[in-house]
Amino acid sequence: MSTTRRQVLARTGAVGAGIAFTGALSELFAGSAAAQGKAGYGPLVPDPAGLLDLPKGFRYKVLSREGGDLPSGEGKVPSNFDGMDAFRGKHGGVHLVRNHENRHNGRTPVPTVKGLTYDPMGKGGCTALSLDRHNNVLSERVAIAGTAVNCAGGPTPWGTWLTCEETEDKAGTNGYTKDHGFIFEVDPVDPHRTGAVPLTAMGRFQHEAIAVDPRRGVVYETEDAFLKPFGLFYRFLPKKPEGGRGSLRAGGKLQAMRVPGVPDLSAIQETGACFKGIEWVDVPDPLAAQTPIRDQDFGPKGITHAQKLEGCYWGGKSVYFVSSFAHSAEGSAGDHFGQIWRYDPSERRLTLVIVFGPSTDIQLPGESPDNICLAPSGGLMVAEDGGGAQHVYGLTRRGDVYAMARGRQNIGTPEEPEWGEFAGISFSPDHDTMYVNCYTPGTTFAVTGPWHRT
Repeated sequence: MSTTRRQVLARTGAVGAGIAFTGALSELFAGSAAAQGKAGYGPLVPDPAGLLDLPKGFRYKVLSREGGDLPSGEGKVPSNFDGMDAFRGKHGGVHLVRNHENRHNGRTPVPTVKGLTYDPMGKGGCTALSLDRHNNVLSERVAIAGTAVNCAGGPTPWGTWLTCEETEDKAGTNGYTKDHGFIFEVDPVDPHRTGAVPLTAMGRFQHEAIAVDPRRGVVYETEDAFLKPFGLFYRFLPKKPEGGRGSLRAGGKLQAMRVPGVPDLSAIQETGACFKGIEWVDVPDPLAAQTPIRDQDFGPKGITHAQKLEGCYWGGKSVYFVSSFAHSAEGSAGDHFGQIWRYDPSERRLTLVIVFGPSTDIQLPGESPDNICLAPSGGLMVAEDGGGAQHVYGLTRRGDVYAMARGRQNIGTPEEPEWGEFAGISFSPDHDTMYVNCYTPGTTFAVTGPWHRT
């Protein structure tokens, strides 16, 4: 189903929000579960505990909070909860791997652990939680330490997590003893199997997220750059496309996407716009020894940039990626409050699937989509990363937008409230639990309820 430009109303209890978008929603949800009969699960119910508002029938469990003691005895639970994914465990259990986007001045660093630390001066990294089938925490421990600004990442088909550093700081900057801006592989069951080895061939830049083509082994990567020169969309062609834990260490070739005649994706505003013959250009210097990759010389035809490239996932036969926003005042060719793009590698075709705003007043859900994942209902769950109250919201196949969760933790003041953004949305392998992080104060929730209700 294709929609024309339309305004949809996401009801969040007493407060509503207008969201303008256009798109071909059916393209996003091919192969997923049946669509819901109506938009959402009802109005959000205020949480008496002041943490998380959910629709009636849903409930949450707090799995972890920053600053608490790690059960492993390694130190404190680190701050700045970000990207995360859920992996199948034994007897219906789940393994979670969670990023900590700590910069050099992070409040609570990831504790350094022998064999799991890249740079002792890096405060970022990942922690791993093991849960039983009832979402009881069995263990919580360091999975990798000594990295920096671990923002997002993505799962591999062989059951590991690729954590991404969203920085380009080099050794000698901010106290670091090693260069940063790399991807690291993390084993959710036994992190010592993967250690703390940077996958340097996959490039050194402001990484955001990745998605792996399970048939070809190609890894797609987004670059989150909100100032000019804006980021690029990459693909990594591994020497061992068959995959497997540790296979990416063998190296490969990094390339950047060129859309002929389109230097900036924000200039495209019509959903359904399609570009064939997409080109992939070898990156001159993947390690960015002197010049950031996005500012390197890609020849007379140049390269295609986009502001705030963030979420990335594989669905069906294509990779989808998000541009959270574009502001012409900051140098973009056009303005929008979020785009979702689809690239079909078999056809070498790029399609603009959804555009959010800016043709209406955006106050609540719908501003700056960030982390995205497929939902059991047959649509998408999207975490917003903007101002005001923070939500997880859903998109149905029909194009309806609904609020799924609202954060209640005020990290500002009563006079100037500010809420921590959501991140790391993922579902358990049986689709009965949604796991989601509040960035700050760092909190990991397990949300259960009638996910399959239609």
